[in-house]
Amino acid sequence: MTRNEVINDLLGFEGLKIIQRPDMLNFSLDSVLVADFAPLTGRIRHVVDIGTGFAPIPLFLSVRKDSIHITGFEIQKDVAAIARRNVELNHLENRVTILHDDFKQALDHLPPTSIDLITCNPPFFKYDKTSNVSMSEYKKLARHEITITLEDIVHKSKALLKDKGRLVMIHRANRLDEVLLTLFKHAFNVKRLRMVHPRQGEEAYMVL
Repeated sequence: MTRNEVINDLLGFEGLKIIQRPDMLNFSLDSVLVADFAPLTGRIRHVVDIGTGFAPIPLFLSVRKDSIHITGFEIQKDVAAIARRNVELNHLENRVTILHDDFKQALDHLPPTSIDLITCNPPFFKYDKTSNVSMSEYKKLARHEITITLEDIVHKSKALLKDKGRLVMIHRANRLDEVLLTLFKHAFNVKRLRMVHPRQGEEAYMVL
């Protein structure tokens, strides 16, 4: 443990712990919502999590179903290192694998059409030179489409998923039209959609 690290209980799951670095990243409610929304049916065996961060989604999913293997992709080396330690901390080395690589290179690690389910809590914001970005390189890459775009995620997911495989993601409600158009472009059908509202009576700000 470094002086900047903290160990927290994973929300709602007794016994699961997660190492975090508030100066780098913290997992949010978004990860909980994605893990809960993911359909872990009987045929789901191999799951991929895109931009896994400190691996909260793999940890959540490992509790929901003990017969799956989860591969998390994380492009930031320091973040991937903590994700691996979180896997070890919870004794999940046989069920969760963390890869330090760009998800766009996923086919270097996994065969095409081999994955049952892909989960993703992606960067929500487009990026250009005028974007208002965090001074933290870690947070900037996590929040903005600098290293990966919505198009990249959907395109590569289509190549990895089996026939009738599932892609589950959360995104900003104000980009829903773009998300749907991108999914349809790559021959996905939308089976379920859930709006996320900050409070009763207020407009949705996220969509699953």
